[in-house]
Amino acid sequence: MVETTADSLAGVPIARLETVRAREAASYADRRPRTQAALAGGTEAWLDGVPMHWMKDWPMPFPMLVAQARNARLTDLDGHRIDDFCLGDTGSMFGHSPAPVAEAIRQQARAGLTYMLPTETALEAGRLLTERFGDYRWQIATTATDANRFALRVARAVTGRPKVLVFNGCYHGTVDEAMVALHDGQTVARPGLTGQVADLTRTAVAVEFNDLSGVEAALATGEVAAILTEPVMTNSCMVLPQPGFHDGLRALSRQYGALLIIDETHTISSGLGGYTAVHGLDPDIFVAGKCIAGGMPTAIWGLRAAVAARFASYNATRAPGHSGMGTTLSANPMQFACLRATLAEVMTPDAYAHMEKGAARLEAGLAAAIARHGAPWHVVRVGARVEFICAPGPLRNGTEAEAAHKPALEAVIHTCLLNRGCLIAPFHNMMLVSPVTSMKQVDRLIAAFDKTLALLFGHHED
Repeated sequence: MVETTADSLAGVPIARLETVRAREAASYADRRPRTQAALAGGTEAWLDGVPMHWMKDWPMPFPMLVAQARNARLTDLDGHRIDDFCLGDTGSMFGHSPAPVAEAIRQQARAGLTYMLPTETALEAGRLLTERFGDYRWQIATTATDANRFALRVARAVTGRPKVLVFNGCYHGTVDEAMVALHDGQTVARPGLTGQVADLTRTAVAVEFNDLSGVEAALATGEVAAILTEPVMTNSCMVLPQPGFHDGLRALSRQYGALLIIDETHTISSGLGGYTAVHGLDPDIFVAGKCIAGGMPTAIWGLRAAVAARFASYNATRAPGHSGMGTTLSANPMQFACLRATLAEVMTPDAYAHMEKGAARLEAGLAAAIARHGAPWHVVRVGARVEFICAPGPLRNGTEAEAAHKPALEAVIHTCLLNRGCLIAPFHNMMLVSPVTSMKQVDRLIAAFDKTLALLFGHHED
């Protein structure tokens, strides 16, 4: 890792960083008078001034109000047109309001929004899920957090075990069992949790990603019902699996009788069928959310036939109802309409081919800019997902990813890019290339990144 000193942060002089920060913040504010006026008079009704608390976590000086989103571009309230590489942090990975999804919404709206009963479209969606992701017995949720929660209930039910193994620094939405970390080799609750009263170490154990020895030690206790993992760690600084890691997970889970749950909510960017299909993984339970229905809040979770049979046997001994799984508005007909449209008409081989081509171009362009300015950073790509990381790489685990994360520096970079017409994800340096992202947009992002590095490393003034 590049050391942070009193005078520099990831190779950037602190004094220069502060100068750029102040100038870019002022530029952002000066160009948004309508947004500032709207915020001044319209935030009182919302707790902390925003409808969802993390909207204040964007590194821009104050929230940007969106007026319209189309394809891979946003227009804000002040009329600025912005190339969108955040894409709802994967929720709109296939672009904003894909035409087949928008048409499905129009048609279903005339037939009703929710009625707690399936439709013929639901049957078709189930067939398409199996065709796209493999032979599972599917269920629908509204968010991937819910899908993971329900999958974990099944895992505990069929194994009779209490604990879930997760990886330090993981991302699985707001699942309680994922809200743990490693500290001095011990599993602890993540700092910053709101209103936490239950002891999470009774239900979860954290291990470092890429550490098969640590995985085996946790499984050998006989307490672990399931391993819950992303194929690639994605929510801070991206960490790739080392060769043999996923094969090792699969072998160890079988050896010790734990189920393997693969959460593809972010790594569905990897290619058609997600990382699981592209790299031949074989989970017991498959989870995905966010973009699975083109932006309509929807998630899926599926059980392999053998696990589904074990769950059916378990259910046969239980009283009906009160399972702790399911919400009233989940599996509504609008979800199925959008899911069918996305699987059949949006999530296509041609779409992924375009995404891969654009992401490879972006990866190369960012890496070239980093090399040109002598930044001690690196770039990582998983399919259509690209990240620049303000530290040398590759990273091996969550501890290294946390150390590589430089929030103060990244906040300035984000604002610089936004002032030059490019939006990237707020919580890390993630960028997505969609099927409707043009190569000109990719080139504009590369140019904006190059100008930003020139400012930070003092090679010229913008």
